[in-house]
Amino acid sequence: MNTFDCIRSRRSIRQFKPDKIEHSLLEHIISIASYAPSWKNTQIARYIAIDDASILQTIASDHLPDFNSITVSSAPLLIALTFLKNRSGFERDGSFSTPKNGEWQMFDAGIAAQTFCLAAHEAGLGSVIMGVFDIEGISRLLHLPDTQELAALIAVGYPDEAPDAPRRKTTEQLLTYLQEENK
Repeated sequence: MNTFDCIRSRRSIRQFKPDKIEHSLLEHIISIASYAPSWKNTQIARYIAIDDASILQTIASDHLPDFNSITVSSAPLLIALTFLKNRSGFERDGSFSTPKNGEWQMFDAGIAAQTFCLAAHEAGLGSVIMGVFDIEGISRLLHLPDTQELAALIAVGYPDEAPDAPRRKTTEQLLTYLQEENK
């Protein structure tokens, strides 16, 4: 599959087959996702793979709203995407490099999430990035160190649905050319 086809055909998948994901396949996907761009090549993204049914159930029942709980309950694998804090958007002395201050960390986490999902799609897996969850509860459950922050959850598995592409805005709606007034 070429890059354009991969981007156009990837969908958020919320229903999965029960088939387990081989660790070697996940490791391959992470090796590809490691090429995601990041601020000054800080590579702050970290991935925690959760495929233990009891932990998945605890997350689904205790730390998610119903609409995400249903998704995680059907997924054989959940990725907790975390990032190393205070690196992306920062100088080595701890000062901010950008007026975005520490917000750049989430930008890098978003790039990492999309890169992971595209690599998973290329490998025949479905995924959905989730942002609504009990961040404090899941962070405690995962024993996240103070140096990391939970950015997103990504449910992963072999798709058990094939949703149509949602309607997209036109290029004319999305693109503006800035031109000098005298031209």
